[in-house]
Amino acid sequence: MNPADVRAMRNELIGAVHQLMRGDERIFFLSADFGAPALDPLRAEFPERFVNVGIAEQNLINMATGLALEGFVVFAYGIAPFLSMRCYEQMRINLAMMGQVRPLNVNLISVGAGISYDLSGPTHHCLEDLSVMRTLPNVALFSPSDWVQAQQFAAYAVETSGAKYARLDGKIVPPLYEEGETVAFARGFAELRAGETCCLVGTGYATHMALRVAERLKESGVSVAVVDVFMLQPLDRAGLAAVLARFGNVVTLEEGFVGCGGLDSLIAAIVREHGVAVRQHSFGCAQRYCFENDTRAGLLQRYGLDEGAIFEYVMNLRRE
Repeated sequence: MNPADVRAMRNELIGAVHQLMRGDERIFFLSADFGAPALDPLRAEFPERFVNVGIAEQNLINMATGLALEGFVVFAYGIAPFLSMRCYEQMRINLAMMGQVRPLNVNLISVGAGISYDLSGPTHHCLEDLSVMRTLPNVALFSPSDWVQAQQFAAYAVETSGAKYARLDGKIVPPLYEEGETVAFARGFAELRAGETCCLVGTGYATHMALRVAERLKESGVSVAVVDVFMLQPLDRAGLAAVLARFGNVVTLEEGFVGCGGLDSLIAAIVREHGVAVRQHSFGCAQRYCFENDTRAGLLQRYGLDEGAIFEYVMNLRRE
């Protein structure tokens, strides 16, 4: 894979939805007054199936649910912190509760995971959604690490009933998967790198961080594995437990508040459920808000999620 082949997750996913709309008249696309280059041709070709609800995320969920209950497949698009939290009650009642008793297909396309909107400040950072979305029954949680996964999510979303939340990065990141490589959504994770000393488990942008740390460790003679968890629910928990059982130490990395129900809590539950004899170590963002202006890397360092600290921590694990 050419690392220069970088594409925006949202453009690839929207482009794939656009293609599917040409052969499936059930598909609607709703936006909370949020655009993208790939959205312009979709809106021009299908004005009758594109609706801009305005800056009204609560209404976005209501309209999406109404269409879905009439048998349509709906993609609802907005900025991550507002789509995941401004309309949380609507998601709880209309999607989580209603989805348990009525068939519906609503796909929330949330852009700006973690602090990918770094310069916009803490109001536009989204460090809570991994935690809050995991608490909702009957809602799938997709956290892709690159555009290849995001692109393939469109077909998966149309074919798979239920409510789903897709957590897309706001920045363009290099691909980790080969274009056209089949994403195993039912499995929910992939082992990107084999290793021996320990296993780094990441999701979303944190998987990129894990791979960079693993490369630095390799240069220091330390071999670590890297696992990308891209579906936090549903997930092949037994399969992931079998992978983790090969290691003495597992280090979780997430661009979200640590110790609050996100990836670290998911891995802890899997380890407990399956009796995996492994020591777990968690890296994420400290439970506070950063008001300082900084780059993504700088903000992550302020939050305690910097690659240098992770590198040193794993090096110390090796010496124990």
